[in-house]
Amino acid sequence: MNTGILIIAHAPLASALRDCVLHVYPEAASGVLALDVLADDPTDTTQQAAIALLAQLGLSNTLVLTDVFGATPCNVAQKVVDGVHSKLVAGVNLPMLLRTVNYRQEPLDVLVARALSGGAQCIMQVAVTAPQNQNQSRKSHDQNHHDHHQ
Repeated sequence: MNTGILIIAHAPLASALRDCVLHVYPEAASGVLALDVLADDPTDTTQQAAIALLAQLGLSNTLVLTDVFGATPCNVAQKVVDGVHSKLVAGVNLPMLLRTVNYRQEPLDVLVARALSGGAQCIMQVAVTAPQNQNQSRKSHDQNHHDHHQ
């Protein structure tokens, strides 16, 4: 059973993220929907649109992803998720979304954990130097260095 994914974010981020993920997973089009929230949109209108999109997904489980905790998209999402059949994760990024779409057949709680780890693990500083030099330069400057491998 697949979990539906609804992205609620400031315009045009939700649609842009959906477009990116459908470039990789075109078969997921019906299970990944987006709601772009415009600056002047009344909260109740946005909430009704989110409810309609949840119904359009028509799945027993839905993961809702928003961009910024505390902003309108997240506040609206908090009102429409029930915490049982729908869960909410704020701070959506493309790696998080790709991971959730890839594993959307897993149970909702497992999918939430994958979203959180996928989003966080894919945030990293990328060195300008060649990969073989990255560890050496970090070790020479970081007295409390710890190697963590994914």
